[in-house]
Amino acid sequence: MEKLPAQMTVVAISKPGGPEVLVPETRAVPVPGRDQILIRVHAAGVNRPDVAQRSGAYPPPPGASDLPGLEISGEVVALGEGAAKHKLGDRVMSLVAGGGYAQYCIAQDAQAIAVPATLSMPEAGATPETLMTVWHNVFERGGLAPGETLLIHGGSSGIGTMAIQLAKAFGSNVIVTVGSQDKAEACVKLGADRAINYKTADFVAEVKTATSGAGANVILDMVGGDYIERNYEAAAIDGRVVQIAFLGGPKATVNFAKLMVKRLHHTGSTLRPRSNADKAAMVAAIEARVMPLICEGRVKPLMDSTFPLHQACDAHRRMESSEHIGKIVLTV
Repeated sequence: MEKLPAQMTVVAISKPGGPEVLVPETRAVPVPGRDQILIRVHAAGVNRPDVAQRSGAYPPPPGASDLPGLEISGEVVALGEGAAKHKLGDRVMSLVAGGGYAQYCIAQDAQAIAVPATLSMPEAGATPETLMTVWHNVFERGGLAPGETLLIHGGSSGIGTMAIQLAKAFGSNVIVTVGSQDKAEACVKLGADRAINYKTADFVAEVKTATSGAGANVILDMVGGDYIERNYEAAAIDGRVVQIAFLGGPKATVNFAKLMVKRLHHTGSTLRPRSNADKAAMVAAIEARVMPLICEGRVKPLMDSTFPLHQACDAHRRMESSEHIGKIVLTV
């Protein structure tokens, strides 16, 4: 292999604030430790947690890079001791605990996944974080079964567009909420059975109508706030509400009687603080259950836009506009 440079360009958070605080810096190329690999980054996905971290609301976990970026694709250029799953030169995509906005990034060997021929490198960079979030929350925590109905809030987001495809591929019905006609059309094109514009319709009533009064079996919610009580209304008997973010705020006044009457489960999770063993187990399940669908071309990330690494601030502006449909990616 060619000799690695000592230095690399990264995009760092100079101080908590708006998109303009994302600035290019020169740093040392990191060295992989035990069970780690070093990836020359081709693409890095942009996610809401990056925006939260930039604004000062989502500090990286202990030991993680202070750079934003939770998912990458690229080429393996160095192996740490004990790393045996991947070899030098392999094209991989991986969840990372931080550090993705850079020319080189450390990943856990067990969390990296071989990039299939059906994905371009930018598409691969848009896949791991979203795929793991959807797999774990909709299928492992939410237990979505074939024939059941999944309600996705934020259907046109990176997570929403992946959830639509996976739920349909596994034989479930999908209802989404979106904020515009363009987003509604994009979701239906991906396979959603029904798209509800929450600005012009009451999603609770629409979900009841679409399910002949039964309600949604699983609800994937990134809004929180006043959606929490409305989710309890829209949920079916024995429904599962899975919380993955609180764009509408983490506090609400809720009548919890519905939880008992309908025997609901309300759960939630975040990916970043989970142990490496937990993440490796999710990756193994995804490699067995989901990667065949990606290899066949039946599931792939819906791409909104790509920006060069040094324009990360523009990528964040795009995300914060909420006009995007699908994934925003930095190319390196």
